[in-house]
Amino acid sequence: MTAAAARRRALALLLLLTLLWGTSWPIFPIVLREVSPWNFRAVSLPVAGLLLLALARLQGQSLAVPRRHWRTMVLAVLCYLVVWNIATTYAVLLIPSGQTAVLGYTMPLWVALISVSLFGERLTPRLMLALALGGAGVLMLVARSVGAYAQAPLGFGLGLLAGLGWAVGTLILKRDPIDVPATVLTGWQLLLTSVPLLAGAWWFASGPVVLPSATTVALIVYITLLPMSIGNAAWFAIVRLLPANVAGLSSIMVPVVAMVSGAVVLGEPLGALQVGAMACCAAALALTLLRPA
Repeated sequence: MTAAAARRRALALLLLLTLLWGTSWPIFPIVLREVSPWNFRAVSLPVAGLLLLALARLQGQSLAVPRRHWRTMVLAVLCYLVVWNIATTYAVLLIPSGQTAVLGYTMPLWVALISVSLFGERLTPRLMLALALGGAGVLMLVARSVGAYAQAPLGFGLGLLAGLGWAVGTLILKRDPIDVPATVLTGWQLLLTSVPLLAGAWWFASGPVVLPSATTVALIVYITLLPMSIGNAAWFAIVRLLPANVAGLSSIMVPVVAMVSGAVVLGEPLGALQVGAMACCAAALALTLLRPA
């Protein structure tokens, strides 16, 4: 596949990813009103993983992952999916969902920092400008919530931890690629992630299990089928198509959609700073993925 074709495919996947992940953020607090964070993840993760593996099997793909790749896959799972799912699930209980998304999506900034400081990679001027714009967008989105972070510093820390874990997991996969279809890789990673989360759900269980309302069940089904399964499969496909820095920056529009969705669904703030942040993120994305003829 040529570089231009890879960018076009990545752009199409990114559009799908942005819509699925961005609109899912305001749903989390609604679900967590009736379901504990551990039970929610303990249900959605294994079901999404099994669905993806079943889909891969129906498409005639082998579900086997070569033994030499298991160490890499487990390390990536621990750094990204386990840290991400636990940290973001608790963060949305402490700070607004849109702000949790913003903090989690500092991931491209962590990727750039780690790549330059530890691996000696050099950033092109174009990518440096894109990072600067993306960072400015994140700062603008964070600016109005400094007071909320002061009241809930744990939520702020968990949001940043989620972004750092995602960055480390992405770099692990980029530096030691796993040569299996994205659907198979995602399915196994979701299943591996569900193991510690199932243990946590059992450990922290208290009181009788209460069946949630039909609306909450429908939202859990939606998150499991679309953002969790298809969204993660799209992300791992993007990671294969693009360099780590570019892949990270390509996700920067997700918190913008999360902010708009949070404003519509939950009444979270949306003003001039948020609009300016959207413009910065859009410019960063254009610099990252669009190339002059």
